[in-house]
Order: sequence, then structure tokens, then C-alpha cells
Amino acid sequence: MESKTADATGIAQNPEALSEALTRRGHVALSWDEIEPATLPNGVVASMYRVGLPEQDSSPTVFKVYFPPDCVIEAHTHDCDYSEIILEGSQKVGAQWHYPGDIRIGLANRGYGPLVAGPEGATVLFFFADGRWPAITIGKNDGSTLNADMIAEHFEAH
Repeated sequence: MESKTADATGIAQNPEALSEALTRRGHVALSWDEIEPATLPNGVVASMYRVGLPEQDSSPTVFKVYFPPDCVIEAHTHDCDYSEIILEGSQKVGAQWHYPGDIRIGLANRGYGPLVAGPEGATVLFFFADGRWPAITIGKNDGSTLNADMIAEHFEAH
């Protein structure tokens, strides 16, 4: 299916071009399909964009993340406030299951998890208050399921 956002073709792959277009026009239209996702070793697929200029650390950050069936992400925290909405599938956070339409709101530096995708996987929309979204390990976790550095490197390059 062809994107209905032809004015932004290629812009989603180039932060400088996106910033230039936003500065010049004041807005752009994109599709998740135009954003190069980061595919992680554990099968997680994450796409991201910034609300506002992509180079501004104060810009809110939005992720659409697919977690494959039964995927486990260790307990962690973030340096900024966040919210998430389950779009498809199910996900257990700690001891509580969440389903499509469920919304979670979290404060910075408050740990949560582990996250466990349901048997059908889970697609989740995350909203971070600013650019301090990378996951931070807590407790005895080693960060191996977070892949925060890999995600950050991917989106810095795209």
C-alpha cells in the first residue's frame, strides 16, 4: 500500500531533512511504515519519532514497539516520565496483565517490570516526556534484554 504522506517520502529516514522540513513548513506527515525500525536480537521491533525537532532533547519521544510472543524484558526505569498504551496483544507488567486500550502512566526513576508479552505478542505505543527515554537497569538486572544502547545508536543513525 502506498503511503498517503508522499510529501514526507525519505524525510523519516533523515533527521536533518526532517528538521529542515519542520522548520520551513511547520509540520510534516509521516507513516510508521516510513520510519526505519530497530530490530533487536530478542525479536523486539521498535520505531520512534520525536514530537517537534528531532535534535532537541526536550522533544517528547514516541515509540511503537512490537514484542514477540512470550518475550521477557527485565525490570527497568527511565529518566523521564512516560505513558504507554497497549495497541494489540497483551503484556504483563510485574503481576498485572494489560490488554488493548489499557493505559499505563509512569514517573521517572520508578522501576517497573519485568514485562512479559502474551502468547500472541504485544504492540505498545510509548510516550516519553523528553529525550531521556533509554531504559536503565535496576536491581541485579544486566540490561541484556533492554538493548537500550542498540536502540539509541539505531535512531541516532536514522
